[in-house]
Amino acid sequence: MLRDLTRGERTVSELAEPFAISLAAASKHIKVLENAGLIRREVRGRTHLCRLDPGPLASAHQWLSFYEQFWSGRLDLLEQLLHEEKAGKSPNPTKGDDK
Repeated sequence: MLRDLTRGERTVSELAEPFAISLAAASKHIKVLENAGLIRREVRGRTHLCRLDPGPLASAHQWLSFYEQFWSGRLDLLEQLLHEEKAGKSPNPTKGDDK
């Protein structure tokens, strides 16, 4: 539904159409998205028009990007250490330990 809203306003019926769900079920999904602040709904007569509110998605993307960079760096370091260990270049961390 969110992807469909990137192309502009949609009615509840238009949002429900690609899915095998009732209009009532689609309305529940839309209400969840609305409560999460991801979409805005405007009532025009009997028609409910929904539009994407990209603000919260941008904030989530920024937050996720930080952790993506953090974990990518950590995984790159782990990969490097594993390659060094495999090549026999890594010092033995337990060397000198009499356990």
